Amino acid sequence: MKITKITYWVLTGIVGLLMLLSSYMYFTNPMAKEGFAHLGFPDYLRIELGIAKFLGALALLLPVPRKVKEWAYAGFAINFISALIAHIASGDAAANFMMLPVLIAILIGSYITYDKLQTAKQ
Repeated sequence: MKITKITYWVLTGIVGLLMLLSSYMYFTNPMAKEGFAHLGFPDYLRIELGIAKFLGALALLLPVPRKVKEWAYAGFAINFISALIAHIASGDAAANFMMLPVLIAILIGSYITYDKLQTAKQ
């Protein structure tokens, strides 16, 4: 059980910290604004995603009810898969989106270990 807890916190920490950084960058980095324009998204989506990523990261990293945490996992899964599709559809080079499948795998690992820990509590 200890290895599961360590694995959970390492994987969840990676996702949570990357999403906090991403959220911050959405509001402060002009390249993020250019990236959204390149993908054909309106600028307000950058703001919405910045807020959602911040709240989702908090939901993953802080003790919140299970349903809230599961919604955060679902939201990040939808976001990562949608970003992958957007980059592929826009014709971006693979180097621009290869981190996304890795991030999806880390998110899945975080959720699996979270579920194991919650099931063990019952």
